[in-house]
Amino acid sequence: MLAKQLSIFLENKSGRLTEVTDVLGEAGVNLSAMSIADNSDFGILRCIVSDPEKAYQVLKANHFAVKITDVIGFVCPNVSGSLAKVMRYLADAGVFIEYMYSFANGDVAHVIIRPTDLEGCERILTEKKVELMAASDLYKL
Repeated sequence: MLAKQLSIFLENKSGRLTEVTDVLGEAGVNLSAMSIADNSDFGILRCIVSDPEKAYQVLKANHFAVKITDVIGFVCPNVSGSLAKVMRYLADAGVFIEYMYSFANGDVAHVIIRPTDLEGCERILTEKKVELMAASDLYKL
């Protein structure tokens, strides 16, 4: 159950994140989850949005460097050790995780990962009965 994630490249200067949120807001696109990684010159805003294709088009039209990437979302209990258990399944199968972000809400944690082997990762999570999130569910969190 792959989902589409936006990766938006931003110069490290005041107001760039505001510009992205303004463009998306004006287009009626809702941000469901996001993560920002940066270095001294630029940052990468990775986000799950309500309408990835529309967001991509409006960001491109506003001269943002943006790409769409496939990611996997899953749910695990919001208790100590539950994420470690899932990560162990993947590590034992040799699946490398490029990056991950997550958020907890009550009794569950929603986790978004970008593995190098999407199909293998999805197969392992399914075999281990980890609850995968449908893209449509991720987009409306």
